[in-house]
Amino acid sequence: MITVLLGLGGALVYGAADFLGGLASRRVRPVRVAAVAALVGLVPLLVGFAVLGGRFSEQAVVAGVVAGLSGAVGVLLLYAALAIGPMSVLSPLTAVFSAVVPVVVALVRGIVLSPLGVVALVVAVVAVVLVAAVPDPGGARLTLRGVVTAAVAGCGFGGVVLGYDASPPDSGVATLLVARTLQVVLLGAAALVTLRLGGRVGTRPGGTPAATTTPDVRPVAGRVRPGRVRPGRALVLVVIGCGVFDAMANVFIQAGLHSSDDPSTLPVISVLNALYPIGTVVLAGIVLRERLTALQTTGIVLAFAASVGLAVS
Repeated sequence: MITVLLGLGGALVYGAADFLGGLASRRVRPVRVAAVAALVGLVPLLVGFAVLGGRFSEQAVVAGVVAGLSGAVGVLLLYAALAIGPMSVLSPLTAVFSAVVPVVVALVRGIVLSPLGVVALVVAVVAVVLVAAVPDPGGARLTLRGVVTAAVAGCGFGGVVLGYDASPPDSGVATLLVARTLQVVLLGAAALVTLRLGGRVGTRPGGTPAATTTPDVRPVAGRVRPGRVRPGRALVLVVIGCGVFDAMANVFIQAGLHSSDDPSTLPVISVLNALYPIGTVVLAGIVLRERLTALQTTGIVLAFAASVGLAVS
């Protein structure tokens, strides 16, 4: 039960980070939002390390490097995918790959799931597709390049989960700090490049900034309306909130992966983690008064049904 609660909690917090990142990306280029939010996310992790401690063993550092590199690559490829479009297809595709990759790795390792667990995981993946599916106002055509880019981005996000899963139990916040520091460096470099080149990285067709999150960055599942975030103090607070929530979500996910010795923990956490769009669309409905589509509502219901199934399996 605790594993499911941590996994679902992490997904909801990720969703909140997505929502705030999407708002900020209406005023600032997404890659810059991601870079600043990643830097902000270092603060709560440093505080956590000072309070709770951690051990920088070789395994912890390697796991952090894997997670950090995977997350940064996933972010940049996600921006590229959303710029190609259509978002209604590529967004769910990215989320599905982020869930499926760790599950495949777990199955290759010989992990056997109960029949109820298998059904619950399949239902959860279907829920991911339904919740993340949103209309694409750009009307872009689906291309092989877009599909491959989105799939590889999803694999990058799945690599983040695998990296945290490989961290030793005594690493504590150490692995998270390594991953976050690497992400700050890589995303910061990407942000500087876009600043110097004035490029269009992270934009949808037509130049509209694509909704985004921070590492491990996922596409925002709700359509964030322009003009909702004013420059200045409000924007700064939104970016800070994005970074803090993202850091918290990473803590939830790593804690969930080490919450049980059950070998099924990895696939369970990976699929629950991919349910992050729930938090985004719910906040979009509350704050921006955006209506959920019938598909998204169905996806949310299936997601909670799958969570119950995983809890009792």
